[in-house]
This record gives sequence, structure tokens and C-alpha cells, in this order.
Amino acid sequence: MNLQEKTALITGGAHRIGGALTLMLAEAGANVVINYRSSEKAAQALADEARALGVGALPAQADVADHEQVAAMAAQAEARFGGVDILINSASWYKATPFPAEDVSLWQTVSRILIDGAFYCANAVAPGMLERGAGAILNLVDLSAWQPFAGYGAHSVGKAALLALTRQLAVELAPAVRVNAISPGPVLPPPGFTEEQTERVAQGTLLKRWGTPQDVTQAARFLLEADYITGEVLMVDGGERYE
Repeated sequence: MNLQEKTALITGGAHRIGGALTLMLAEAGANVVINYRSSEKAAQALADEARALGVGALPAQADVADHEQVAAMAAQAEARFGGVDILINSASWYKATPFPAEDVSLWQTVSRILIDGAFYCANAVAPGMLERGAGAILNLVDLSAWQPFAGYGAHSVGKAALLALTRQLAVELAPAVRVNAISPGPVLPPPGFTEEQTERVAQGTLLKRWGTPQDVTQAARFLLEADYITGEVLMVDGGERYE
């Protein structure tokens, strides 16, 4: 797929890896719909950056775990740009969910963003992609899809489900729409990470260092442009899974 003049919807697209993906798409010539839940200022600032690159940009507030809000966001994109050609499901909430749980609300929130949110967004934009005869969906997973993170059950199960959804949608939407996933490793330290924690994570990769958001955006662009790849996951983790 040639990204020039396409329209991309990026969930969680206002900050961190989502923000880097938004800018990559804008730099490639795509219009961007920047989904956010509460990061309005960041989304507006990123939209200004995208417009400065000569593309259209639409900040779109929606909780992706809410079906009606997703439908409204998709309608906004349709009205502004005529539809969505590229969907990147980047939204997540990395929150500990100890088990057993006395309060299941955290489990519900984290898993609904990852599973229901990705499904709702794909379900909203896929009909237009199929009607136009082309489209691409990219889901962001991580190592927990294969190796569960202790204390983060909802996140791990959600990412595993998102990987399964990637493969399922690749089957359901072929041959017009390609669906793939990226599994980033350590590319952005969480807020508050100490030097000690950062170094320990680096030593947990084969390359003994952190990657960058650009490593992820390069992989994303490759998968979006590679017209003969679907149903696959590309690891961008410096060999973290082997340590």
C-alpha cells in the first residue's frame, strides 16, 4: 500500500508509540485521525505537527472500549476524509491486575480496551475498506502475548487475544484487507523508571540495549507497505524473547 493520501486512524495516537506512529504516517503523506481518551492537549499539538507536514489531521476523542463512541469516531473520519484506509490499534492501559481480585473493575477496563476496543475499531472501519477493495490493520502486541507478565493478567490475556484477533481478522477480511501485528520490546521506558531498572531491562535483550520508537515505526511502515504479508507478527524487541 502506498501511504500517500491515505487516511489512518491511530488509537492511543496522541503519545508514546502511538504518537510516533502518527507522525510516521503524516511524514509518509497520510491523513491522520488521532484517537485519544483524555490526552486532548497532546492530540491537538500532534495534529498541528501533522498539518505542518501538509496532511490533514483530526483529533478524535473516544473511549475505544465504548462501542457507541467508536462508531461516532468512525463517522467523524468518514465525514472528514471519506473513510479510513489504515487502522492501527495502539490503545492500551498498562495497569497491574493482581489475581485473585476482589475488585474486577481493573480487569474489565484493561481487557476491554485491548480486546473490545480493537474489535470495535476494526468492525467500524472494515466495511469501508472492503467496499473500496483495500485496507490495512496493524495491532500492537508485546511479549506478554506469549510469556505472561506476573501481576498483569488482564494485560497479558488482552495482548494474547489481540494476537489471536490479528490472525482471525486476516482470515475474515482477505483478500482485500491485510491484518498484521507488531510486538515491540523495550523502546520507551515507563515514567519513573530508574537508571537501574532501565539497565536491567537492556541486559534482558540479546542486543543489550533499548530500542527507539523509530524502530517500531520503521517496522510498521514496512508491514503497511508490504502487500504480500498478512496474518503475521513482527517482533521488534532486540531479542528480548530469547533471554
